[in-house]
Order: sequence, then structure tokens, then C-alpha cells
Amino acid sequence: MTSRAQAEQLWANIRELGTRRLIALGFIGLAVFLVVGLGAYYLSRPQQEPLYTGLTREDVSRMGAVLKDAGIPFDVSADGTSVLVNYGNTARARMLLAEKGLPQSANSGYELFNDLGSLGLTSFMQEVTRVRALEGELARTIQTMSGIKAARVHIVLPDRGSFRREEQPASASVVIRTETADSVTPARAIRHLVAAAIPGMNIEKVTVLNTDGTLVLAGDDAASAATGRMANLERTVSLEIQDNIRKTLVPYLGLSNFEVSVAARLNTDRTRTNETIYDPESRVERSVRTIRETEVSQNSNNQNPATVQQNLPNEQVQANGGEVSSEDNQRREEVTNYEISSKTVETVRDGYRVERLSVAVLVNRERLASLAGEGANDAAIDQQIREIEQLVASAAGTVADRGDQIKVSSVSFIADSRNLEPVPPIGIGELLVRQSGNFINAATILVVALLVIWFGLKPAVAAILARPPAEETQVAAAAGDPALLPGSEVPQLAAPAEGGNLIEELTIRMNQSPQRRLEQMVEFSEEQAAAILKQWLYQEDAA
Repeated sequence: MTSRAQAEQLWANIRELGTRRLIALGFIGLAVFLVVGLGAYYLSRPQQEPLYTGLTREDVSRMGAVLKDAGIPFDVSADGTSVLVNYGNTARARMLLAEKGLPQSANSGYELFNDLGSLGLTSFMQEVTRVRALEGELARTIQTMSGIKAARVHIVLPDRGSFRREEQPASASVVIRTETADSVTPARAIRHLVAAAIPGMNIEKVTVLNTDGTLVLAGDDAASAATGRMANLERTVSLEIQDNIRKTLVPYLGLSNFEVSVAARLNTDRTRTNETIYDPESRVERSVRTIRETEVSQNSNNQNPATVQQNLPNEQVQANGGEVSSEDNQRREEVTNYEISSKTVETVRDGYRVERLSVAVLVNRERLASLAGEGANDAAIDQQIREIEQLVASAAGTVADRGDQIKVSSVSFIADSRNLEPVPPIGIGELLVRQSGNFINAATILVVALLVIWFGLKPAVAAILARPPAEETQVAAAAGDPALLPGSEVPQLAAPAEGGNLIEELTIRMNQSPQRRLEQMVEFSEEQAAAILKQWLYQEDAA
């Protein structure tokens, strides 16, 4: 029998089952597929492990948004305090969340007092809880600043003693992780914040560090503090210039075909300039002084004559001779004072100035040769090096008069010179061990599906395709045997053999109804069925 004939027979047998039986079989098949599908889904789900526990709702929502954007499937526990991810995505998810500064609920604040009871709580426990709460609140506030990914605060409060003359001052240490290279600017604000939040703390007692171990700001003496700020500033400027150069050369050479080193020398001296400018063209009379002098003098010179009478006693000689003179002098002096306009300018420079830049760039020679093409020679490579020097000078902002130096060299890079190497792939053995649970679940689902098909669907299909011999005997007897006429007894079927199929037995019993026998007789021969019906009518009229 061909496949087409089998298909037609199967379709005819299915139509003979009736509407109710087809609906019942449809519901049974749908239920079987649903049970198998749900079992396969829940059993084939990858094993999940907790990523973080004891989280707040805010952290759970933030972490869920980050994981969703990254395409990492996750789940939340029933109590809403834990985040679960697949076994293979745990390390990736933690690195991604750590980059975003999550979770933030690790810094517990004043909510610590909600879980504490007053009964049996010592003063030491109260003080420790207070310090923890204060550290957590400060860490939360610092993390809200722009550019701060994570922060942790350590506070040392003064220990009060009864026999201590001087009280120990409070101190604090803050460890931060910033998004940019500039960590000095937020460190100043952090020092003021911590000093203002703790009673009796001086700003010089707050130390700010970076996660890479760099001392950002500390309360040392003025000399060491200035030296530290100078070193941090030079490092920040060098990193910024390196970033600018990398952004310029990456599209041209590629990320792994060059190395950049920048050394910046800065001048942070504070300069104050006082300048006074006079304008001689602008004159204004301030005061006028006038002096007038008049001098009148008379001079007379009387001389006695030298005679004999002068030698005689009691003789008076009259002197009528002599000189008389008079002088009349007048002087006038006028002094005018003018006010000359002036302008005083005071300039204060409190920043930094780049004194000198030294830039060194190493370029992979093979990359330059590949860019030059087949006809690559030393002249073509030198031309490319000059172009790279111009690009570096423009990106770094060098000034020739300032004494800046730029050196670009082409060398052959060593194959294993990179510190960052790709992680080797997971071996087959480790992969099988990690996925052993999934393999077991899949095998279980496959076995269950095979058992359902073998013991359930296969007998049902066989019963539909194969017409039982008892049915054919009944059809033939109904066509020619008068024993099957109305009033005669229907022969009983033999009992099913031991080990017979229950589905086949039920199918045979359902097919023994009078209506079903009449339908089979009509399908077998319409003429014989009409004759039987006529005979039935005659018998009823005679009765």
C-alpha cells in the first residue's frame, strides 16, 4: 500500500471517529504536548546562582536595568532581595555592575538602627553602629557626585578619656573610584563634605585616596602637600594629552600598532603683577600757588672829616659828607600743580602653565609598510612618520618656541609584548562538567517524550489505521446473513486475548452500536442496505 493510500485511509478512519471523539483526542493531544513542553522548559532552564543578596528595591531595579541593557538574563528571588543570573554569566555581570558602581546598598546608613533593639545594647555597640551609619551616609552622598563611581569612608572619632588633657582630634579616610583621570577636583569637595559632616573635624584631617593607591589629597605640611598636588596635576595633564593622541591615531594606525608616552613639566607658581599707567596727555589743575615779594632798602654812610679839631678836647666836628642809597625790589612767582591721570592694574595668576612637553610615539613598522602598499620603501615610511608627527603635534598642542619635543619612531613590535592577552577558551571537559545538569535534564525530557509516543500515540494511530476483523465480519453478515435482521440476537464478540491492547478493545466495543452497523452496511452496498430496510418495513407492517 502506497503512502498516499495510507494517508487516504487514515483520513477516512479519522472522519469515521465522529466529532466528539475527535474533540476528545484533540484535547488529549494538546494536554500531552503542554505537559511535555512545560516539563521541558522548566527542566532545561540553565542553573542560576545568586549574584548579590540582601539588596534593596532601588538596587534591584538599577541592577535589573543594567543587566537588561547588557542582554544578560536574570531573575529576582521571591522576597525581592536577591538577583539571580545564569552560571556562566556571573563573572561578567559582577564586572559590569562594579563598573556602574552597583550595588549601592552595601553602604548602610541610619537604617541600621531599625534592626537594633534597645534591650541589651551596650554603649560600645551604639557607638559602633553610629559610626557605621555615618560612614554609610557619607559614602552614599559622595557616590551621588558627578564622576564618582564608588566610594568608601572610614571615620575615627575621638576617644574621650577622663585623665587626658588634650582631646584626640577626629580623622577620616575616603577611597574613591572616578570615571575620569581628574580626581583632584572632586577630592577637594569631598574633604569639605566630610569635615562639615563630622563634629569637631578639621579639613586637614581628611585624607582622600584613589583605588589605584594614589594619594589624591592629604593633610600634610604645606611643602609635601604642594609637591603631591604638583605630581597629581602633571600626571593628569599627561594622561589627557595621551588620550588626545590616542583618539587621533587609533583610526589611522589601529589600537595595537602604536604606543604613546607623554611627560609634562608644569609651572604652578602664583604670580602677582602690579602695574601703574600714567597718561600725560590728560592733565587737570589740582592747585595754583602765587608768591609776591616786595623789598625796599636804604643805605647811608656818614664819614667824619679828618681835621685838627678832632684832636682838641671838647671840640665837636660836624660831618656833613657821606653816601646815601636806596633799593626797591619786587618778585612775583606763580606755581601751578597738575594732576596726571594714572591706572593701577593688579594681576594674580593662580593656576598652572605648561613649560615643556616631551612626547614619544612608537609605531609598528609592519603597519606602516602595509599602509604604503607593495612599493613600500624607506622614503614612503619616512613620509608617513612625518605625517604622524604633525598629527601628534596638533593633538598635543605643542609649541616650538617653548622647547617641546616630539619623537616618532617606527620599530617592529614583539608578538607577545601586550600584557592583556585573550582568555583561553574553556575546554571540552570543563564545558561538559558545567553543562552536565542541562544534559541530564534534556535526556530525561527525551526519554519521557519517547515513552509517551511509544505507549500512547503509537497504539492509537495503529487502531485508527487498522480495521479490526470483527468489524469486517459484521459488515459482511449484515449484507447477506438474515440472522442480523431486526429481532435476531447480535453475536457477541470473543473476549480479548490476554495481553491485548486496551485501546483496540475500546475501539471495537464503540463500533458495535446499531447506528454504526447501519452506516457500515450503507458504505459497503447501498442496494443491499435498501433491501434490508424494505424487509424491515414489511416485517413491521405484518406484525
